[in-house]
Order: sequence, then C-alpha cells, then structure tokens
Amino acid sequence: MRNNILVVGSTNTDMVIKTKHFPLPGETVLGGRFIMNPGGKGANQAVAAARLGGQVAFITKLGNDIFGKQAMQQFQKEGILTDYVLSDPDHPSGVALITVDAKGENSIVVAPGANGALTPPDVLLARPEFDRCAVVLMQLEVPLETVAAAASLAASLGKKVMLNPAPAAPLSDELLRNLFLITPNRAETEALTGIPLKDLPSMEAAARHLRTRGVENVVITLGAEGAYLCNAHTSRLIPTVRTEAVDTTAAGDVFNGALVVALSEDMPMEAAVEFANRAAAISVTRMGAQASAPFRRELQAVR
Repeated sequence: MRNNILVVGSTNTDMVIKTKHFPLPGETVLGGRFIMNPGGKGANQAVAAARLGGQVAFITKLGNDIFGKQAMQQFQKEGILTDYVLSDPDHPSGVALITVDAKGENSIVVAPGANGALTPPDVLLARPEFDRCAVVLMQLEVPLETVAAAASLAASLGKKVMLNPAPAAPLSDELLRNLFLITPNRAETEALTGIPLKDLPSMEAAARHLRTRGVENVVITLGAEGAYLCNAHTSRLIPTVRTEAVDTTAAGDVFNGALVVALSEDMPMEAAVEFANRAAAISVTRMGAQASAPFRRELQAVR
C-alpha cells in the first residue's frame, strides 16, 4: 500500500544534560538543565516519519516498566501502529545518557535493555505488516541478526529496504544485497569502507565501494554540509539549508524518517534527499530527540 512504512528498531528514554564542554576522563563538570525525553533511533525515525505524513507501523521491544509504558503512550499519540510493539518481562526499557555541549554537538552512551532482546521470531510475527508496507526502515540498535532477518524477508517480498547503519557494525554482503538504500554518516562510512572521507572524490569512492557490495543507493549524511548521493544515475553532494544548531541529537534520525516518507511517496531520489535535508535542518534548531522532529507543514517554510 502506498505511504505504508514499517520501522524495525530501538526505543530508548533519553536523559539529557546541557554542558559548556564534554568532561575529560576523570573530570566532573557542572551542567545545565536536565531533560528526559523519548528517544531511540527506531522510535525517533518512526515518529519523524509519522509527523511528516507517513502511515507508520513499528516493531520494537520495551521493558515492562514506566519508561516502556510512556513510550507506548507516545507512539499512540503520534498515530503509529503499535500492534507489534512488544513487552519484555525480563529486560528493562532502553535508556540513553546524552550530554550536549555549547556548540550543539552531543555525546551518547546507550544501555540497550529490551532492545537487545528483539529477535528474528519477533520480526516474523509482524509478517502482515511486511506484506502491506512499501518501505522497511531499520537501524543497528537492535541485534544484527534481527536486522538481517527483517531485510531478507522484506527483500523477498519486493519491498524497498532502507538501513541507517548506526551505530556502525560490520555488515555482510548478503545483508547489503538486500538493501535498496543505506544512509551512513561520515564516521560510519569510514568504518564500513575503510576509506577516509577527505573530499568529494573520497566520498564517491566510498559510496561506489558500498554499491559494488550490492546496495542500490548510497546516501552519506554530512551534517551541515548536506548529504552525498550515489546511485546508477548520479553521484553528487546535495547541500542542506543553513540553520543555527542548538542540539544535533536526532538530526540523523529525522533525516532518515523524512527520507523514508519521501521514498514511500515515490519522490525521485534527489528530491527525496532535499526533502530529508530540510527536515533535519529544522530539527537541529530544537532540543530533544523526538521533540525536535518537524511536522510536514513546517517544511514548506524552509528552502
């Protein structure tokens, strides 16, 4: 069905402190205000996609605790289908400890909790959503074997599979061959390819390396520089809109959520990346993860 998006991934509660600078090893610094927000790459991307007009179903696993209950309420508030949001009696919900410095950059440590217990059989329970969806979006905050099982199922059904390979991990050629699109950032691209990204030629070399391993489309996200798109038709940098960054915590997640919406609407790839750039540019002007995700109407004012 057109506009149907299936997200498979993580849910966390983000605990955020603003600070002038990140502490050195052994150093204690006094920070600013403490904020507790819903987060997790999977949840962030699902919420971003829903706010931008996607019809989103989400496969994730929560702990049977207050964080899990709050997350479920948030998904329902955002209009996300929660039939396959599972509760795990043996593991707590995931949490992320985040510090944000004066420049808006962030440092994050994640305790996966129930996210680490999302299994391939859990994914197979959601076979009806794989049948209905147009695009499947995943990240790497849940077990790699679960991501691989979901990608294999989706590809066998002729669905577009999109992977945001974060946090970076070695990926098999089998998994890469099942991907329509991969969206690593600079560091993840270097980890996946072994090619340092110093300039446009090195970006093209890294992107083409991933394509030779089977991925149809590569989009390297570059923060304030925009995103580098490489496929059979083009290889070019697509610049983003300049904004004043306050918090970059979920910018990549908003980018991916927007990109999957664009794909579900059959936008041409370059237009899809421009659409995602605009959404991410808005998100960095706001504090928080899911709280920073814009609504569709807001993108019209950003060019």
